Amino acid sequence: MMRRPMQAPPMNGPRFNEWIQSPKVRVIDHEGENLGVMYTREAMAQAQEVGLDLVEVSPNADPPVAKFLDVGKYKYEAQKKANLARKSQKTQEIKEIKMRPNIDDHDYDTKMKKVVEFIGEGDKVKVTMRFRGRELSHGQLGMNVLQRVAEQVAEVAKVEAYPRMEGRQMLMVLAPK
Repeated sequence: MMRRPMQAPPMNGPRFNEWIQSPKVRVIDHEGENLGVMYTREAMAQAQEVGLDLVEVSPNADPPVAKFLDVGKYKYEAQKKANLARKSQKTQEIKEIKMRPNIDDHDYDTKMKKVVEFIGEGDKVKVTMRFRGRELSHGQLGMNVLQRVAEQVAEVAKVEAYPRMEGRQMLMVLAPK
């Protein structure tokens, strides 16, 4: 019987071998067979006979469920699964589109294509209307352009933050439906 040198208890990951705290565990062997409920010491001895560790896979069950596994391999597989989940998760970004109140039709259409593209990718879009000089006294022109934007993307997006002035710019946030 091979004994491992005493080491510190695992800080992260599952408890295994002598760090399993419950006196009895439900045991599943290396082939997936349910061996039933037995004393932890007895189960550890059986696991070592096969050359594996007794790993607590479901500590919240009553009694806890433990399996005959190689603990290093088990931790590695869990880490790989967590990395894959993190990689496939999509974070929502906020993209910004800047316009002016006297924007020309072609420029407006180009900006709108980008807005629709960003929303299609699942990102939020912050539309910023910048005013310079005397344009500031004609706020309704900027408001009209932003309302036109909101109407054009109404099928794919909802207005999350309605147009509001912030200094010399008017902001509106669109989010995917």
